[in-house]
Amino acid sequence: MRYFFTLFLCFVGYFAISQNKQILYGFDDIPQSLLLNPGSKVIQKKHFGIPFLSQFHFNGGASGVTAYDIFKEGNDNINDRIREKIFEMKNSDFFTATVQLELINIGWRAKNNIYFSGGIYEELDFITYFPKDLAILAWEGNRDYLDYPFNLGEISTTGDLTTVFHFGANKQISDRLTVGARLKIYSSMFSFRSVNNSGTFTTRLGGADSENIYEHIVQNADVTVETSGYAPLRDLDNSSQVTSEILGRSLLGGNLGVGVDLGFSYDMGEAWTISASALDVGAIFHTKDVETYRAHGTYTLDGINLIFPPLSEGESTFPYYDNLEDEVKREIDVDTLNNAYTQFRPLKLNAAINFGFGRFNSSGACDCLNMGGGQLHKQNVGLQLYSIFRPQGPQLAGTLFYHRRFTNFLSAKATYTVDSYSYTNVGLGVSADIGIVNLYLAADNLMSYGNLAKAKSVSLQLGFNIIIDEE
Repeated sequence: MRYFFTLFLCFVGYFAISQNKQILYGFDDIPQSLLLNPGSKVIQKKHFGIPFLSQFHFNGGASGVTAYDIFKEGNDNINDRIREKIFEMKNSDFFTATVQLELINIGWRAKNNIYFSGGIYEELDFITYFPKDLAILAWEGNRDYLDYPFNLGEISTTGDLTTVFHFGANKQISDRLTVGARLKIYSSMFSFRSVNNSGTFTTRLGGADSENIYEHIVQNADVTVETSGYAPLRDLDNSSQVTSEILGRSLLGGNLGVGVDLGFSYDMGEAWTISASALDVGAIFHTKDVETYRAHGTYTLDGINLIFPPLSEGESTFPYYDNLEDEVKREIDVDTLNNAYTQFRPLKLNAAINFGFGRFNSSGACDCLNMGGGQLHKQNVGLQLYSIFRPQGPQLAGTLFYHRRFTNFLSAKATYTVDSYSYTNVGLGVSADIGIVNLYLAADNLMSYGNLAKAKSVSLQLGFNIIIDEE
């Protein structure tokens, strides 16, 4: 069985590590650890999340540029900085933001020793890749890029605002193995997606029979934008109506979907533990308020021939651009479709291997030479791997961590993460129990907090929960 788990960790480490840095992964005394791994060890008897305060999580960043790169003080021109970054960045660079707000979160241990949990949270998730060719075209124009095919397929972006209802069960199968699963119901309030596009835009010198010097060619264009929940909002008159409409969708009134979370933790001995989870294995079925815009076709523009006929007073000249717009619409079809579509959720994988030492008990005594089975360790070190699958493949990262329990009411976790953003990401998470109230705070990229403009990413998690421990 150890060989199986080793191979599993190698698989996760190679294919799946994410930008969604979960510093809280492995905090056994925080209820939110169940959201990251439904098969994690649970030491409490019950927990109640304080509504709207039990968890807030923000993660955002850009893999190829920072605000400091553009707006720093210096003698060089800001336009030169923008141009430099446009040519420096790759079409695989991305801009992303994720926000989670937990509305309700509860959990309790039943008589059969199964720990049940459930709740509701809101999630906003957005990512767009950097369309390098189109950025060069917009910034530089096409004069110096004759015969260069600008790639329309670099357009790749998704965005979702979703309510998630979840219910899970966690069970310790043996002295070493704990497993868990969670069912999720998704209610999509708003969604858009534009991926798998294709086509090129090329400017070249016109031939002998061309009406102008240059020809502009859109070749085999196929660009699609799928939306749901957007169409009804256009007809609403004020913000209160928009808010009412969105709130209605949040309570199972939007496009619905289903998914599961799966996870386990396994003690390979007195000191070594491995754990892993797969989150959001599911899809949303967009059937209501769906609009898909698709532009496809091939078109060659020779330019606009200006005609200067004699005009009477008050008479307008030829509608050149209106005629051009009509011609483009004839040659490149722009269809508005209302076909239902299925959108898979961004799959997230987490895995960790942990070495614990120093037995910990409520009295705070530590016997580092006599660790008992089933005991909490005073200190832990290990490696975490995470992943989120995106339209252009998985985004990868890995974290080394050190976790220490100082007292029976205070613990902390320090992390060092390597990801698509940087190689200098140092994070810290702290959990404290004040009576029956647990509060936690976690942040990363601490080395950039002196000047956040220099940070390519920022992540913050905090929450308040009521925890009732085992008697």
